[in-house]
Amino acid sequence: MKQYYSIKAVHPDAILLFRVGDFYETFGDDAIKASGILGITLTRRANGSATYVELAGFPYHAIDTYLPKLVRAGERVAICEQLEDPKTTKTLVKRGITELVTPGVALTDNVLDHKENNFVAAIHFARNASARGNAGVAFLDISTGEFLAAEGPMEYIDKLLGNFAPKEVLVERGNKGRLEEFFSGRYLASELDDWIFTDQSANERLLKQFETSSLKGFGIGRMPLAVVAAGAILHYLDITKHSQISHITKLRRIEEDSYVRLDKFTVRNLELIDSMGEEGKSLLGVIDRTISPMGARLLRRWLLFPLKDVAAINRRLDVVEYFFRHPDDREELKGYLEQTGDLERIISKVAVGRVTPREVVQLKNALTAIEPIKTLCCNSDLDALRTIGEQLNPCTLIRDRL
Repeated sequence: MKQYYSIKAVHPDAILLFRVGDFYETFGDDAIKASGILGITLTRRANGSATYVELAGFPYHAIDTYLPKLVRAGERVAICEQLEDPKTTKTLVKRGITELVTPGVALTDNVLDHKENNFVAAIHFARNASARGNAGVAFLDISTGEFLAAEGPMEYIDKLLGNFAPKEVLVERGNKGRLEEFFSGRYLASELDDWIFTDQSANERLLKQFETSSLKGFGIGRMPLAVVAAGAILHYLDITKHSQISHITKLRRIEEDSYVRLDKFTVRNLELIDSMGEEGKSLLGVIDRTISPMGARLLRRWLLFPLKDVAAINRRLDVVEYFFRHPDDREELKGYLEQTGDLERIISKVAVGRVTPREVVQLKNALTAIEPIKTLCCNSDLDALRTIGEQLNPCTLIRDRL
């Protein structure tokens, strides 16, 4: 128990799953909380001469069933493993936290919704923050590698939070109250130490991730608050033991002037994503005929961020018109797209070392399907489609090896 309490002290606000032989055990308040969420038996065990401690556990092989339930309930979960074989030691088994799973940083399929992104956000408030002041915000979906940042007035940040709907929001310690004060949504907040929210710390962490000497190429050079927010997210990945993140290769600036700003009341009242009535249907529910999870996520994003630029709108419409006029190409493309599956998330799983043999085969199938998609696009008489085709890389060497 002394070992347990010393490990628990590192992440006091997380439920600690403590590996003991063939079981993950929870103790004390964690056990009371876990038994309620998971519907498992709560017992007590002796803990010293005159006390007892609550206990609740489950077999280690059932973690894929129980972990998603804890995360969906808004809990942060620290997984503590046995770091040596109990048979090889006569003393207490060495244990340590191998992963911290949180609602915003999840890679497990049964936690993720394949039709929407799973963002963690970070917010950095300007000094002496007020409702009329500015803030920086960053969003990361570790399951796809998408990394975005923006800076602006609180009203603008509020709209971005509403549209990206992060599962978790990181703030500097002591700033939780500001989330409720300045923003209309209710978010699961996690506080980080103040040194993380400094210019130097953020710059160093971002440059290390992207292996560059400056951030000029990312378009956020004049957005110091956004840079700090983005750096805070990468520090959070370090804290949660996510060290294999080579798939996060770029940080994109959210182009404020490119999109119509939709606040959450507009999104709700127009029923763009969700219906207000039980029997009703949202606009997304009506128009979503996508055949891949990547397409579903992209359509959702396009709906929440309508374009302002007429030329860009027309490029999209030209592609739609092309496939309307060429139904054979459309059906052929549809067949290939169905084979790609969720390529984005599989690539991320490869990067973090979590890919399964079945997913490796799916990756091979997806890469095999990209070649005919590329050919179809490049052979069309439409510039917009040819541009898409030129950007596709079938990675033939990797495909053949797989």
